[in-house]
Amino acid sequence: MTTATNRPINRKVVLVNYVTGLVGPEDFRIEEEPAREPGEGEILVRTDSLSIDAFIRTSLNATEGLHQQVPIGAPVVALGVGRVIESNAPGFAVGDAVSGPLMAQTYATMPAAMFQKIDDSLPLSTYLGALGLTTGLTAYVGMRYVGEVKQGETVLVSGAAGAVGSIAAQIAKNFGARVIGVAGGPDKKAFLTETLGLDAAIDYKNENPATRLKELAPDGIDVFFDNVGGEILDVALDNIRERGRVVICGAISQYNDQQNVRGPNLYLRLAERYARMEGFTVMHFTQNYGQAYAQLGQWLAEGKLMMPEQIEHGIDNFPIALRKLFEGGNTGKMLVKP
Repeated sequence: MTTATNRPINRKVVLVNYVTGLVGPEDFRIEEEPAREPGEGEILVRTDSLSIDAFIRTSLNATEGLHQQVPIGAPVVALGVGRVIESNAPGFAVGDAVSGPLMAQTYATMPAAMFQKIDDSLPLSTYLGALGLTTGLTAYVGMRYVGEVKQGETVLVSGAAGAVGSIAAQIAKNFGARVIGVAGGPDKKAFLTETLGLDAAIDYKNENPATRLKELAPDGIDVFFDNVGGEILDVALDNIRERGRVVICGAISQYNDQQNVRGPNLYLRLAERYARMEGFTVMHFTQNYGQAYAQLGQWLAEGKLMMPEQIEHGIDNFPIALRKLFEGGNTGKMLVKP
């Protein structure tokens, strides 16, 4: 436990200016200050791991977009896991493992109500990956409740080597679907088929996605789980089957210029084929969290779900990790360990 006269030093990543285009280290600075003593109902948490998610980029624009805007000079938003080192809140004890909006910093003093206690019999980072709100739970509710994937269907997943995409693809496999993943580069293509066990993969950097998809799914696709947007969305729409479903989870290809988002040109395929396209966020499915956690946990225990991690060490590397995410420099879950 710390004391008021011997507080740990918190190092935090704050926003210097709103971002235009690709995010870079020049958009942030590191500030240091003593960690604040918890007030009534608050806890002080030492950060173990921070989740690098695409949504962070949407909070760094000069105008509010998909998510709440980060003020200039404020810590960058980030979900994380850690351990309580001081508690002034009932139900939370020193040593408890917790998950919540820690922000991009090494220590966080916040209301305990913002955190959830987690089982530390698993690596804490599991609750940012396979059991993470923005990763495993997002993939699960999107694939099950929005995509409604069924056994024997053909499913296409974009960004399939990333965190959400890799979990979504495995979920579809576990539901008995034939799954095709889209990723960039031969290493990621091999990862999809050889490590994750997908039925096929498309390397969009070295193959023509439209041509290749028609070869791999000549009868079309039943579900498209989209994390990318842009050109691949039109490719999927052109190949959607009658009564097919397009799940809009994200559009990472569009986040760097949200004032000029490219929409689909082939949306009329939805009408032609009695198909539908539906967007969602995981927050629309809070009533399903318990079931999702239970099923994901069971698959983890059975070895039917895996989540590779790519880790950057040191809070100073948070901006570098975020940039890598948008340059396609990660396979699996991107994390920062302060």
